[in-house]
Amino acid sequence: MKFPLAIALGLALATGGCASTSKVMLGQARTPVDPATVQIYSSPPAGAVEIAQLESSSAVGFGTQGQTDAAIARLKREAAALGANGVILMGVGAGGSPVGMSVGAGSYGRHSAGGLSVGIPTQQKRAAGVAIWVPPGAGK
Repeated sequence: MKFPLAIALGLALATGGCASTSKVMLGQARTPVDPATVQIYSSPPAGAVEIAQLESSSAVGFGTQGQTDAAIARLKREAAALGANGVILMGVGAGGSPVGMSVGAGSYGRHSAGGLSVGIPTQQKRAAGVAIWVPPGAGK
């Protein structure tokens, strides 16, 4: 049975590590806000109130900037759902995906056999931060 390369790749990606977000509540959640209004901070502005510690990961890929952007966007969406208007970015890193992706093919002839296998390393980008609520005019 021959399996087209596109189907094999699609199955490997579908069964690979998925994007996810986790949270630990540190304070009271607020009314949700638009994720586009959530600001990223490197240190907490004066008057900021902590809401939750967040961790997110991107989908499995090849370590691109797009994966980093996706992990941070997930942080912002989760923070916005908790009513936070800011995220203190604690760090961004990469880790190997829980499932590797490989593509293989083989044939068996009357008097010969041959095969080909290619391993493609994949990874996920991870981001961690603290969702905060910054009062209007604070830190200015």
